[in-house]
Amino acid sequence: MGSEDVLKSASTLASYNVLLQVMFRVLTFLLNAFTLRFVSKELIGVVNVRLMLLYSTLVFLSREAFRRACLSGEGAGRNWRQVINLLWLTFPVGCVWGVLLVCVWWWLLQAPDPESIPHYVPAVGLFCLAALTELLAEPLWVLAHAHMFVRLKVIAESLAMIAKCLVTVVMVVSTPQWGLYIFSAAQCVYAGFLLLCYVLYFVRFLGSEEAEKKLFPVSHIKDLLPSRVDHEPLLNWKLTTLTWSFFKQSFLKQILTEGERYVMTFLNVLNFGDQGVYDIINNLGSMVARFLFLPIEESFYVFFAKVLERGRDVRHQKQEEVSMVAEVLECLLKLVLLIGLIITVFGYAYSHLALDIYGRELLSSGAGPALLRCYSCYVLLLAINGVTECFVFATMSKEEVDRYNLVMLGLSASFLLLSYWLTWMLGGVGFILANCCNMALRITHSIVYIHRYFLQSEYTPLWGLRPHSAVIIALGLSSILTICSESMLCCDGGWLLRLVHVAVGGVCLMGVVITVFLTETKLVQFVRTQLLPKYSKKRT
Repeated sequence: MGSEDVLKSASTLASYNVLLQVMFRVLTFLLNAFTLRFVSKELIGVVNVRLMLLYSTLVFLSREAFRRACLSGEGAGRNWRQVINLLWLTFPVGCVWGVLLVCVWWWLLQAPDPESIPHYVPAVGLFCLAALTELLAEPLWVLAHAHMFVRLKVIAESLAMIAKCLVTVVMVVSTPQWGLYIFSAAQCVYAGFLLLCYVLYFVRFLGSEEAEKKLFPVSHIKDLLPSRVDHEPLLNWKLTTLTWSFFKQSFLKQILTEGERYVMTFLNVLNFGDQGVYDIINNLGSMVARFLFLPIEESFYVFFAKVLERGRDVRHQKQEEVSMVAEVLECLLKLVLLIGLIITVFGYAYSHLALDIYGRELLSSGAGPALLRCYSCYVLLLAINGVTECFVFATMSKEEVDRYNLVMLGLSASFLLLSYWLTWMLGGVGFILANCCNMALRITHSIVYIHRYFLQSEYTPLWGLRPHSAVIIALGLSSILTICSESMLCCDGGWLLRLVHVAVGGVCLMGVVITVFLTETKLVQFVRTQLLPKYSKKRT
């Protein structure tokens, strides 16, 4: 697959991923709004913080390193038999992590009050079982992702999420007294549907004419199981050592990504009720970041890793591919920067109204609006960091990855200390401020790396971080107008004044978008030709 084909496939994958994540976040958004009417905020805190932390930790530590290594450019002309053998190690690794984490969650952490939140112990076991079920699909997921099976991921994760939502809604309405069993069952259904979709697809696909036409490296379903070929080692040791390097990095990245949940879980700086409120606002604030920025990061990591050879400087890469990568990186940086700035500007003035509509006084009173305003600023940093680290991780050599692990170690330690100190002083806002500090440091490291990488070439993709002055002026005026509108019209004067406040924001947003279209023509062309499915050739 040539570089242009890889770019088109990565762009299509990003577009479908964005649509998929939009659906996920909208469903989760509606599900949280619905369950708030039937269950307590303490129960939501236990599920969304304590139990989902167990799930995400087990899954992330068991598979992230394998994904990054097996999808990297090291695999050009790879032996897929050895790759599949390596990927099956995710399950035994997950079993080891599962035993350790379940013991911690059962015996070392403070359990919730069994009178108000019963069934905690079996819920921990069921969430662990769901995570292990999802890990069984990992070899199939990597094969599908490496060969750009876009529709498979969309259909599988869509069906799994819909099934999870249906189970949750039905059980919350019919048997709310089951408490944690409801969310445990829903998570098991999600993992089971995900595994079933991947298995059924590959049972149908392998051996078909379509597979032969694409020269798919696996021809029979039994080839998806671990096995050994004569005169070949069981594993590719170069790929295995790269996986180990990414594993050490993934451990630290997980602490940074879920740091506030670890602090809440292990240090008890917030009670379960406050944890529930914080998590709801955190999910609300990060909705756009997760359904837009994360799919772009995942998809273009594949593009950068396939087009550039890991560990080689820019002078020894194919120059036409370096030119393409530089242009794509510049446009991606400009795109996420502008989206982040828009969210920051409009999020500040509309946080109180959004929380009042979504969760009524439960969320709009107290520290809720301040939390969401801070998170609007944090989204800007999330946007930039996602793209810069996407490029850095795709091009670093194994030695550079190992050195960066030391940087991540320092960031992890400082983040945990800073988050504990700021939370003790400022409450939930302290978590967001600590995340902002760490994200700024990670962005600085990535920018320095990108600058040095392109230093001996004619390309300067970091110019993407400099928006047009007219866009800055439009954003500044919008910020002033919407803040004034909020102070005069929102949120105690009735729905008519609220609608006027929303209209002011709509006019300002339209002005910003028109300014972007008129001044950022290169970015607009990139979005039209690469990110929108109707302008991209669909490759599955």
